[in-house]
Amino acid sequence: MLNIFKKADQQVKVETEENKIDSEVYIFIGRSGCGKGTQVNLFKGELAKKGSKILHIETGAFFREFIKGDLYTQKISKKTIETGGLMPEAIVVGLWANYLINNFTGTENLIFDGAPRKFQEAVLLDGMLAFLGIKKYKVVHINTSSKWATERLLARGRGDDTKEGIAKRMQWYDTEVMKSINFFKKSKNCEFIDVNGEQTIEQVHTELMTKIFKK
Repeated sequence: MLNIFKKADQQVKVETEENKIDSEVYIFIGRSGCGKGTQVNLFKGELAKKGSKILHIETGAFFREFIKGDLYTQKISKKTIETGGLMPEAIVVGLWANYLINNFTGTENLIFDGAPRKFQEAVLLDGMLAFLGIKKYKVVHINTSSKWATERLLARGRGDDTKEGIAKRMQWYDTEVMKSINFFKKSKNCEFIDVNGEQTIEQVHTELMTKIFKK
């Protein structure tokens, strides 16, 4: 009887080792104009230097590719985006899930860029990562004030960066995205990293790297 228990215990250990996930997950969040895209690219470069395999889950790029199709759902999604609406959580999470199903092998580091924005997206992503066997993930918050980010957006002079449009994005961040941030701060699965975004690109990058890798 004792031998049976020993064999069962050995089997559990083998299965646990086979299913071990070595991937690190980084979720980047920040206001429009905070320089998040620049910091993500710099961070990807640092990971590449270490020889890490990377999957970059850029939600905006996924949307742009998705709405090129002719299916009804894709046409409706395109109309929603063009009129300034927000995609339902089911579509957002579905795009993430489809990408991970087809690309994630359990060995790549994952970088989520541009989402989650809604509270429910944050909850679903937390559950999805747990399902994949990732026990701990990092959320990197590029923290800037609304005023600072607004000035940055106006300075770059893009045609779609109107004062009204920017104000709407800042209000959305304060009322909706902050719910996701607060969820991550409380999640036992998350290591929340707050980075001062109101610095030079180099200073933000240095602070980010120091806090992520605790140099």
